[in-house]
Amino acid sequence: MISAQNWADAELLWDFQQMHHELRPCSVAIGLGSHDLGVAEVTADLYHRGMAPLIVFTGATSRTTRERMPRGEAEHYRERALQLKVPASAILVEPNARNTGENIRFCRELLADRGVHVQSVLLVSKPYEERRAYATVRKLWPEIEVISASAPVGLPEYVDSIGDPRLVLDMLVGAQERLLVYPQQGFMIDSKVPDRVISAYKRLRSGGFTSRIVSDS
Repeated sequence: MISAQNWADAELLWDFQQMHHELRPCSVAIGLGSHDLGVAEVTADLYHRGMAPLIVFTGATSRTTRERMPRGEAEHYRERALQLKVPASAILVEPNARNTGENIRFCRELLADRGVHVQSVLLVSKPYEERRAYATVRKLWPEIEVISASAPVGLPEYVDSIGDPRLVLDMLVGAQERLLVYPQQGFMIDSKVPDRVISAYKRLRSGGFTSRIVSDS
């Protein structure tokens, strides 16, 4: 059972995780692999709107995607983008990354190998992972400009599209935890987290939304 308080806390985390950046054209769009094909759809839409001349889809598989994306997240993203009329020549695939840090490092290496000069990145993710992804890029690729993007939907609509409310709330808690823990481990820059967001995170964690956490404390 997901209570009204759980949903209220999830809304706080959902809003905080989004960067609310104003979109503008960038050197390349990077679609971060996940269980959500909507990331590929948003990236394809941004390509068609002239926001980036080149797309990199990145991601292997995880425990969440092994069955639903057996060919790998990046490859399933590529296939969806092709269905949406993005030309194959505009898509690169990075199939090995298994976490956000590897997404960024491997994409950077791939683009350098292809001779692509990158000044700015349109970073496309699930809505509740914008801030986490942004903080990771700022740590690992600090010289470029980063514009965060995701599907322009609210939490209820997003949950309906995924069809698994518990998974979404677990993912929200996991994303928030990483913002608190990973800067100490050198994986991302530090983010100032409001007290009300920390309180909401702690309540959800205490409520058992913990399948995507990485620490015991």
